[in-house]
Amino acid sequence: MPLLIQNGTLLLPEGPVKADLRVEGERIAQIGPGLPAEGSQLIDAAGKLVFPGFIDTHTHFEMNQGTQRETADNWTTGTRAALAGGTTCVLDFAEPQRGHSLASALEVWQERAEGRASCHYGFHMTIKDWDPRIRDELRAMTAAGITSYKVYMAYAPMRISDRTALEVVQAVGEEGGIVGCHCENGDLVDAGIAAMHAEGRFGPDAHPSSRPPAVEAEAVGRWLAIGELAGYPVNIVHLSTWQGLEQVRIARKRLQEVYVETCPQYLTLTGDKYRLPGFEGAKYVCAPPLRAQINVDALWEALAAGEIDTVGTDHCSFYFNPTKQLGEADFAAIPGGIPGVEHRVELMYTYGVAAGRITAHQMMKALSEHPARLFGMYPRKGALAVGSDADITILDPNASRVITAAGQVQNVDYTPYEGMESRCGIDTVLLSGAVAARGGRVLLENRGRYVRRGSAQFWR
Repeated sequence: MPLLIQNGTLLLPEGPVKADLRVEGERIAQIGPGLPAEGSQLIDAAGKLVFPGFIDTHTHFEMNQGTQRETADNWTTGTRAALAGGTTCVLDFAEPQRGHSLASALEVWQERAEGRASCHYGFHMTIKDWDPRIRDELRAMTAAGITSYKVYMAYAPMRISDRTALEVVQAVGEEGGIVGCHCENGDLVDAGIAAMHAEGRFGPDAHPSSRPPAVEAEAVGRWLAIGELAGYPVNIVHLSTWQGLEQVRIARKRLQEVYVETCPQYLTLTGDKYRLPGFEGAKYVCAPPLRAQINVDALWEALAAGEIDTVGTDHCSFYFNPTKQLGEADFAAIPGGIPGVEHRVELMYTYGVAAGRITAHQMMKALSEHPARLFGMYPRKGALAVGSDADITILDPNASRVITAAGQVQNVDYTPYEGMESRCGIDTVLLSGAVAARGGRVLLENRGRYVRRGSAQFWR
């Protein structure tokens, strides 16, 4: 039976419009005012906002950093939480082991997700090794729907040289894809950790001091120089500082094409969290770290100005007890990462739209349209348009609640957003035309499918 969403405000590509939307099968069939209701299942969206399904550009489900360091959320729990929070598609990171092929990582991640995911999904591919063997795999990855990659400038087991990064950007660019980078200077991070230890600082409060804003800004500038030399657009993941943002502005002034992601934690939390009593600050250890308020304000202003393109969570959920507490004697041993896939949409609406920092249409662009364009899914996803997939999130701007770990779907024993107000509610979520979640409760599980993606669609 067709499904008709009536009386809502639709966030269309061109702007918000009060209209109805009909779904037939898995696709959007009609959009317009006063569509006939006969023979359709009805959803009354009066007073509500109807968005294209939200896309999380940055998750880490079922990630293992060694003994006793596996994330709390696997593909079952993580995608269930995503769907409950209004996200209909996630892009996770497939990570090959050193010396192994890209195909081996894709196989492992497909096995983990297939039949267990409750929202749709795709994969970015992490590049750790680079040689003719890996270079020759890129064409097969493109055929498999992998068109985005990630490299690291930090973390000894992950980081690559600048020369290698240049070659990766060129090779991926030739395939029509895009490379994102974790921009922190790894050598300076190591030096910062050593300096904290030398001062006798081993608690969570030393974490941001070990990797200050200049460590990110330097790496952002270097990454942009690499992209300029390669001659292809590049992406920056989880930007956290105004200094890094300035490097982006400089590059764009010279007409370089660069795309930028930030995360809800950098828009809503500050480094004061690291000074909480006891070991509570460990809950907020992530990289890059939370920053001072000046950075929060700068990132919101940049998002409103269209300088930041996407907002992903970098969801990487470790239990506080016992996993985060593995670093109780040394902040550098605290597994880095925080949960957020369930609360991203509420946070962006509450502290962005409801607070007057951005409009609902700008939120749609950053959480739906731009991710779909940049990562080769538009207009199949990321748009309310005739023929697009019926992945749809209906948001109630008149609802409110307080975010708590006790009330979350995420499979982790805390939330960094504990006690924060949500000034909206996720009313109804459609996945491929079916009502899959309502009122924060998942109704349909394990219906997510792999999204085979095409070339990046650049717009700058």
